[in-house]
Parts: sequence; structure tokens; C-alpha cells
Amino acid sequence: MQSVRVGVNGYGVIGKRVADAVRRQPDMVLVGVADVAADYRTRTAGTLGIDLYAAGTEAMATMKAADLSVAGTLDDLLGQVDVIVDCTPKRFGAENRARYAEAAVKAVFQGGEAHELTGHSFVAQANYASALGRDSTRVVSCNTTSIVRTLGALDRAGLLERARGTLVRRASDPWEGHLEGIMNTVIPEPVIPSHQGPDARTVMPDLDVVTIAVKAAHNLSHLHTWCVELTRAASREEVLDAFRAAPRIAFVRMADGLAALNSTATLMQDLGRPRGDLWEVALWEDGLAVHGNEAFYTYQVFNQAIVIPETIDAIRALAGSEQDAQRSIALTDGSLGLVGDFFGGVGQPR
Repeated sequence: MQSVRVGVNGYGVIGKRVADAVRRQPDMVLVGVADVAADYRTRTAGTLGIDLYAAGTEAMATMKAADLSVAGTLDDLLGQVDVIVDCTPKRFGAENRARYAEAAVKAVFQGGEAHELTGHSFVAQANYASALGRDSTRVVSCNTTSIVRTLGALDRAGLLERARGTLVRRASDPWEGHLEGIMNTVIPEPVIPSHQGPDARTVMPDLDVVTIAVKAAHNLSHLHTWCVELTRAASREEVLDAFRAAPRIAFVRMADGLAALNSTATLMQDLGRPRGDLWEVALWEDGLAVHGNEAFYTYQVFNQAIVIPETIDAIRALAGSEQDAQRSIALTDGSLGLVGDFFGGVGQPR
């Protein structure tokens, strides 16, 4: 089968990771990336041998003035690809949609865009089949992805009745820490539920879920704590087994010294993960408790990387190059090196 030809528009936090992940897929080829910047980020693309395209005429002039090698315009890139992954800042994707449609190119958008932009929100484990052959889909946000992965695991095991979660959100992305962020405070979001719960229902409409969010003075990743009502009284091992059976959930343990967000981030670096990325939901196994029909657990969401596997699967679904969700997930996870337990098979795909 011919490889899916992929382009990435926006070579930032998500875009550069999508580009790298596409290059690691045996059934995809990265044609190039488009952007408006002419700084270290786009220079890095050239250093890595990735063809760079200018997203607009002003960008073309800026890039050439900076002596960057430019392969063409975004329209030139669209003329060569089957699927474009829009990784531009929030709301720019909505402006780009008509351009992609005019070029007859299928488009994957990110969670900063509204569900209404595509009418379809995507998490591979939950609704891969309904994305097959569509013109576009939206990969939901990092936090929403984690919610669908974990609650979906409990739901598939027949254990999920309703869920209530609190999200401790990072203040900024690390590379923007000098531009924004908060110090010495925690800011509660003014609306309950926070948007992540309703967003999860765009993927799993029957979820009974409420989320509360606060923003804290750190930028490593997000932390979730959950109280879940189960459909029946269950053992702790049954709940753990439900998570073990699901892809893209990996256990960590405080007993191993992984006591906080920073220690897990350090582990990813020590394991040689690209950019120190954590693609999995990192769930504290020894912190999980079950009392009758209630389960309580905590996990970490690395916002810069968790949606990358979903984005790769979304490309396959739109292109129709793989009809089966489990085969796509296994191919993605195997090529990237996702695991279910960092010390129960390090470096081995689930």
C-alpha cells in the first residue's frame, strides 16, 4: 500500500512532535512543514532535513531574509499531501479550514479548536471507526485525551458509573515560561464544570463526568485526581486490570521514587525519550484505592506529547489506510515505543 503523504502546518510544541512521529511510521511520509516564523524552531527543521514551507507571503519574505531554505508556500505543500495536520495556534485552524478544503486535502485539527469546526472529535481508543474516510477531525486536548483514555478503560471493563475529577493545570508551556505564568498562587477556574468534561462527551456522549480545574505555578505538566463511582463493588485489582488492559496508560509508583511530576519528567529523560516526552497517561499504581463501589486515583498528563499518538491514528483514519483501530494503535505505539509499565517492560511496546 502506498504511504500516506503528510504535511504539518505549524512547527511549534505539537507540530514538531507530530512531524517526528510521522517520520517514524512505516506507512507514512512527511512531505514538509509550514510555519510563519524564522527563528530557532524553523531552523531546526532544516537541520533535521525536513522541507520547510512558508505559510504566507509575509512569512516567505521573512524566511528568505533570514537565509532559510524554503521549499515553497503552504499551497505548494497542500498540493503534495493526502493529509495536513494543523498545529497552528488556537483559532487559526478555523481560518485555515477553507484553504484545506479548496485543496481537497483531509485535515486533522488540534484540541484548541471547537468541536463544531469538524463535527467530529477524536480519541483513537474510543471512536476510530467513526473517523474513517472523513474529510476532517479534531484530536481533543491533552486533558480530554487523558479523560477518555482512563474513563474509557473503566467503561470497557463495565465498571464506570460516573466520575468526578479535579485538574491541576500547568501555568504555561516550558518554552513560554519567560513570557507568561503565575507565581506563588493557585487560580481556580471560575466555571464548573471546566471545559474538559463536556469536551470528553464530544467523544463519549454518555459519560457522566464533571471536572473542576485550577491553574498552579508550575509548567512541567498537568495532574489529575479522580473519584469514580463504579457500577458495582469491585476489588482494587479489578480496577488496575481495567487500566492494564487499555493502551496508552502506564503505571508509575511512588515506591520507585516517582513521587511527583518532576521525577516522572526526569525518568522520561533518563529513558532517552525524544525531548523527554511522556506519551502515556502516567497513573500512580500504588496510590490507587478502591472502597466498595468507589475508586480513587491520580495521574500525570504531559501536555506537550500525549496527543501525538492520537494524531498519528487520526491521519490513518482519515486516509483510510488502516481500517482497524487496534492495528493502528499497535503500529503507532510500537513505532514510538509506548509502554504499559516503565519498570515492567521498559522500551517494549504493550
